Amino acid sequence: MADKKRVYLFREGNATMRDLLGGKGANLAEMTNIGLPVPPGFTITTETCNEYSDTGVLPCGLWEEVLAALADVEKDMGKKLGNAQNPLLVSVRSGAKFSMPGMMDTVLNLGLNDKSVKGLIEKTGNERFVYDSYRRFVQMYGDVVMDLKPKDKHQIDPFEEIIERKKKERKIKSDIDFTAADLKELVEEFKAEIKKDTGKSFPDDPMEQLWGSVGAVFRSWMNDRAEVYRKLNNIPVEWGTAVNIQSM
Repeated sequence: MADKKRVYLFREGNATMRDLLGGKGANLAEMTNIGLPVPPGFTITTETCNEYSDTGVLPCGLWEEVLAALADVEKDMGKKLGNAQNPLLVSVRSGAKFSMPGMMDTVLNLGLNDKSVKGLIEKTGNERFVYDSYRRFVQMYGDVVMDLKPKDKHQIDPFEEIIERKKKERKIKSDIDFTAADLKELVEEFKAEIKKDTGKSFPDDPMEQLWGSVGAVFRSWMNDRAEVYRKLNNIPVEWGTAVNIQSM
């Protein structure tokens, strides 16, 4: 329905709204409204998860609500998602009515691309930190959203395989020994592996990154881990999960 509200800024919710906002979203809203320094963000409702589970597509009108909420967060932070000079980064996390730790998926550092990394390097003065964040984002997005992961317990994670190969090339033993140049190379190698395995390119458009991540987190409500956890803890599937999008 066009008039159904599916997105709530943190300041619009409260602790009584666990059914609609999930436990994490309701708690973030409550902390925001009592004046704690919570990084700005918004929550997509559990009802939206059920709509997505029923149809397999994100509902009409949701994107417009997300864009409006994102604009509010950008204003609060004084940053803009994907901006080359002053980039905003966000996390995309699940949040069911009751905690299900580690059962569903998360995407961090969303908003990084080849342009926004330059702005973040200028802001932080730390090239290595920025490229380490970028390679972690590409790895996480490739796994969670693009499904590039081991298909069974006998397979090696494709991203870890690339990392181990790079360590051997550089004759190092730990990830912390990678230079900024090494990490920049890993970003490109990760993207190439995603393209080779999935036939799709890693998206540079932060809006495409965001939309893909929202769908992936909703899908994770039905993954094998989550289903087993719900059965063990008598959590009804119709409760769904919220999605929390928060500035980093």
